[in-house]
Amino acid sequence: MRGKDMVAKKTSSGARAQAAKAVKVAIQGELGSFSHQASLRFFGAGSEPVHAGSFERSFEAVARKEADYAVIPIENSLAGSIHKNFDLLARHSLEIVAETSLRIEHCLIAAPGVSFRQVKRVYSHPVALEQCTKLLGRMKGVERVPFYDTAGSVKFVSEQRPRDAAAIASVKAATVYGMNVIKHGVEDDPENYTRFLALARHGGRRRDGDKTSIVFGLRNEPGVLFKALSVFALRDIDMTKIESRPIRGTPWEYLFYLDLGIGASSPECRNALRHLRELTLYFKLLGSYSAV
Repeated sequence: MRGKDMVAKKTSSGARAQAAKAVKVAIQGELGSFSHQASLRFFGAGSEPVHAGSFERSFEAVARKEADYAVIPIENSLAGSIHKNFDLLARHSLEIVAETSLRIEHCLIAAPGVSFRQVKRVYSHPVALEQCTKLLGRMKGVERVPFYDTAGSVKFVSEQRPRDAAAIASVKAATVYGMNVIKHGVEDDPENYTRFLALARHGGRRRDGDKTSIVFGLRNEPGVLFKALSVFALRDIDMTKIESRPIRGTPWEYLFYLDLGIGASSPECRNALRHLRELTLYFKLLGSYSAV
């Protein structure tokens, strides 16, 4: 089972009850953003995007039942981890229910009739601008204008219709806002992928899947991190990612985020997590899920 059918089965026993109405999905970006594309992969074309405006508002929209799910980026293969969202996972009571990896193809987009030679300003998210430095370096005298969102920059250019401006975003964004793609694949490195998570409120979901994410805090004692990680090594559990984040208000102390290549319901994982809890001051199971 693949795609949105797998998500529907694994995320909620109440999915059938929601079949009569569109599933609401909170995203930080505008229509046509990469977050929007990830939400369509998770939940299909019948889902209803809810523009939250920020990552924190995406979490809050689900917690306040303004949306059924949130879709957030968590790491990019070139830019690395999105630290803000790691912090929000620890702070909010939402659960990871699925993940997907999206190929990021940037395009240079302008209003119909605007040529490449006319472009003197390029709008986009700062990360997207940074990922397209080769193209921008060839565009002599072009001004790079940071914007809150890739698709939002296309929306802005479509509304203002300047004859000397373009945006960097996805083909989907160009289609949504009726704009013209001047150049495809303008990113410096084609091996550009972003991992997205689908989040839901806790309760009513089986924690199935072949991957588990956790976050924990430890006592400040010699060798305690080694002991914590050894509970997985001793059981041959693959740790696919480890990330540390400072604890706000407590200098030089950290929370540790782990992705495990095993489902939380397996005996090995249950025993490892039980052992880990004995060593931690703080522990949270962020979710057990599969890729879509």
